[in-house]
Amino acid sequence: MIREINFDGLIGPSHNYAALSLGNLASARHGGATSRPRAAALQGIAKMRFVMGLGLTQGFLLPLDRPNVGFLRQMGFAGSDEQVIARAAAEDPRLFATAASASSMWTANAATVSPAPDTADGRCHISAANLSRMAHRSIEHPETHAQLAIAFADPAFAVHAALPAAFGDEGAANFMRLCAAHDAPGLEIFVYGEEGGRFPARQNRRASEAIARRHGVSNALFVAQSQTAIDAGAFHNDVVAVANGNVLFAHEQAFADAAALKADLARLMPEALYVEVPASAVSLEDAIRSYLFNSQLLTLPDGSMALVLPKEAEETVSVKAWLDTLVAGNGPIRAAHFVDVRESMQNGGGPACLRLRVVADPARVDARFLLDDAKADRLERLVERWWPEAIGPGDMTNPDLWRDVKAARAALLAEVGLSL
Repeated sequence: MIREINFDGLIGPSHNYAALSLGNLASARHGGATSRPRAAALQGIAKMRFVMGLGLTQGFLLPLDRPNVGFLRQMGFAGSDEQVIARAAAEDPRLFATAASASSMWTANAATVSPAPDTADGRCHISAANLSRMAHRSIEHPETHAQLAIAFADPAFAVHAALPAAFGDEGAANFMRLCAAHDAPGLEIFVYGEEGGRFPARQNRRASEAIARRHGVSNALFVAQSQTAIDAGAFHNDVVAVANGNVLFAHEQAFADAAALKADLARLMPEALYVEVPASAVSLEDAIRSYLFNSQLLTLPDGSMALVLPKEAEETVSVKAWLDTLVAGNGPIRAAHFVDVRESMQNGGGPACLRLRVVADPARVDARFLLDDAKADRLERLVERWWPEAIGPGDMTNPDLWRDVKAARAALLAEVGLSL
């Protein structure tokens, strides 16, 4: 039976604060701070455990091989792997930080997923995102595609390589789906940005249209994100809007033409509910700082909906007050749960950034990528043993650190029985 599976990115041992992402205000604010990879990974596993505890199916994707020595060789560094790492770290710290980024942890950017009920051929289509607008992310997609091809090798899936880099595609972070139920046909909403603002628009409209065509999706909307939101730091749509089931939960300033979107929803899906947070109640700045909308909006086994939000949302007065009113009402969202993913938040990613939603039969997914409590126990023990406790700016040129990072990932692959 098909259902929604949340695949979270297991945060990698190279997690650091290099502030590589233009337009991501949290990343910029914490650039040069000391990160805590071990705590970050344990926070991520704890969030996965919490979602499983709500009665939902949970999967995970693995961190990519970092530092990316192949990329550094392309950039002209030669010698053994250790020599390449040492030279790059010493001679071009910014380029080396690009190669060492753990940003694949945010699996909302891994791919766009169109479930089988939406597609012409009745398969679940998954397209790896090219992430071409940011150098450190643009090198991810070959490894991401290879991993997705293993996890979803069953004929029930069609896994596609990334689009050409000229057409920026940032994956599910700019994609929403509305449906009567996860296993029912849905309305897919692709959100793109226009050029010319303070920060670059990450999602190109032609990229969104190409994804819809290759997935065989006919019931789709293409919606422009508001430049106001992008310029305020909403570098992806999922910083200001999230959808689940028949509910679209968004900030008043999320879209360039919210009235047109509401009219389209009334025409194409009359049962859809548009839950809008007014700017008078929660400013755009508070919404982005707290990542109110970068929450997981989930349908629970009893049919009710719940939000899984970062602790920062609970700590922001305007956001907490609005949420209290929301869950006390008669609407579809009945609960708000707060989780500690502070290490991810400080690098610019909340609970929804960490997960990729896949509607599928879990029996068709490679079981090595599915989580249960016993596997979570083993992953926690492995992280506690192998992940660095801290990475500060002065550690980036330490060859011992990068040997340890490589060893940590090798131990992880051995634990889960994969060769990537």
